[in-house]
Amino acid sequence: MSFRTKIFLIFLITVLASVALVAYGVTYYTQNAFEAMDSQRTEALVSQFKKEFAQRGEVVVQQVENITNADITLRMALDLARPNADSSLYVHDANGAAQDHGLDFVEFVNGDGTLISSAQYPARVGYKNDWIAATKDWRGSTAFLKREELPDGVALSLSAVRTLPVGEKNFYVIGGRRLDQNFLASLVLPTGMRALLYRNLEPNFVATALTDAGGAVPNADSFQSLIEQIQKQPPDDSTTVVKTIEWNRDPASAESFHAMPLRGRNNELLGVLLLGSSAKELVLLKRQILKTAGLVSLAAILIGLLVSWWVSRRITRPVEELANGARDVASGHWNAHIDVQGDDEIGQLAGAFNDMTRTLAAQKEKLVQTERVAAWRELARRLAHELRNPLFPLQITVENLQRARQLGPEQFQEVFGEATATLKAELANLNSIVGRFSDFSKMPAPQLMHVNVNETLRNAVRLFEAQFNAVGKPSITTEYFLSESLPEIDADPDLLHRAFQNLVLNALDAMPAGGTLSLRTSDGGDAVRIEVSDTGKGLTPEECSRVFTPYYTTKLQGTGLGLAIVQSVISDHHGTISVSSEEGRGATFRIELPKRQAGAVTKPRESAPTPVSESEPATASD
Repeated sequence: MSFRTKIFLIFLITVLASVALVAYGVTYYTQNAFEAMDSQRTEALVSQFKKEFAQRGEVVVQQVENITNADITLRMALDLARPNADSSLYVHDANGAAQDHGLDFVEFVNGDGTLISSAQYPARVGYKNDWIAATKDWRGSTAFLKREELPDGVALSLSAVRTLPVGEKNFYVIGGRRLDQNFLASLVLPTGMRALLYRNLEPNFVATALTDAGGAVPNADSFQSLIEQIQKQPPDDSTTVVKTIEWNRDPASAESFHAMPLRGRNNELLGVLLLGSSAKELVLLKRQILKTAGLVSLAAILIGLLVSWWVSRRITRPVEELANGARDVASGHWNAHIDVQGDDEIGQLAGAFNDMTRTLAAQKEKLVQTERVAAWRELARRLAHELRNPLFPLQITVENLQRARQLGPEQFQEVFGEATATLKAELANLNSIVGRFSDFSKMPAPQLMHVNVNETLRNAVRLFEAQFNAVGKPSITTEYFLSESLPEIDADPDLLHRAFQNLVLNALDAMPAGGTLSLRTSDGGDAVRIEVSDTGKGLTPEECSRVFTPYYTTKLQGTGLGLAIVQSVISDHHGTISVSSEEGRGATFRIELPKRQAGAVTKPRESAPTPVSESEPATASD
């Protein structure tokens, strides 16, 4: 993924996340505010209902007291208190009292509970109301809900009772008003709310008993579970139950209802007040918020495309130029230069890059010169060291020949024979030294073909088997851990054979007292791995860091080219070689060679020159 794409995605995600977060926050707080407002409105409506209920109850109490205190009521009570009084004379008086005082229900009851007159149910005259006689004095009592028996059914009333004492007897006046849709119509409801009343006058749920200010409620059966939940509450429980009813699949049709039980004088459930709050306003508001958030997101995306394109173009172009410049430097173009534009951080970075390349080019030139001088000095030192050893015997031999000229012919011939033999041996030594340096200087390029690494490794070790168990020398044990399923690779078999020979020679020199030589191969995916381990004295960290350096050696007799040749061969095959060691625990050389290389040929090449017979030891001391 490009940097420009990342900038665009980051900007886009940031904008969308911000819009989503704002939309969520607005929706969340709006819903909380709406619910709080709805709760306040419900509480206000409940308070209004209670206030209206109390006021209507006070009106009923006042009207009942007016009836009780009326002269006609007093005369009726006095007349009925006499023995053998005719109560039939007053059967219709309750109707007149109800009409005069605006009450729906009025009844006169004698002291023993016998009904004297009833405005709502005249046929019940003569029946006894034991509940009213159970309380001797009703003065000071408040209005209460009461179930009213009617000729055509039952009704719910808000009633009051007053006592009129006549001598030692009491006379009772009962009055009340209906609690129905007319009462609900008197409530002032906020927008989006409605009030319903369920008259719980039957043991089971009755849909027609549920009314609102307009009369019957459609889909009244939907409230059955809510009403039944209220009916199951204990008599002394006045907890409000809340339930949401969804009228259709549209969330805007949902209504939350708060159901409040209405209980009578003995805590019996006589009614349920339901206050409904529509969720339409909240749902429409949420939809508007989401719609606005969607439009803002779309606009943000369009703006983000333009802004991110401009920003990415502003930032990535100089970054790409820096990347190209870095690649040029990595490929060896030390004089790479990029155009500096602006004084911002990118411009400062470009300027610093140009300063760096100039410094690197200058330092590279100095380093090359220094390395050249150091290389020539090291080469001169090594050549001087290597050539000094055979030159000294040559000088002595020549001097001996000069002195032998003064001797007799027989003695001169003897000295001459020894001298020529010495001269030939030392000249051969000189030729060998020059040949080794020549071999390292003209390493041939690999001629690639299919090579079996295991077989090449076995052939290299096989040349030294006679030395492993030589008489009079410590024995060396060879262990093979070769992967038989190892595929062939593209390599030069002669150069690999030469490299493996040098590693085996290195291991032999590292184990003068005998030990174990371990050879391991494995498949590493795109490469083949080879390990050559010995159990010698090991290498120090400093020796590990310099072991592949040409002409570096810690042996008294050696050129320091053996492991340098190995590294050169592995490098020419585009592979890697490394060494790991601990003092006293031997050393392990690890090689990784690619399986396939471009330019592989199918014909074997001419044999490479004889490998260097001397190799860098895995353990030595200066």
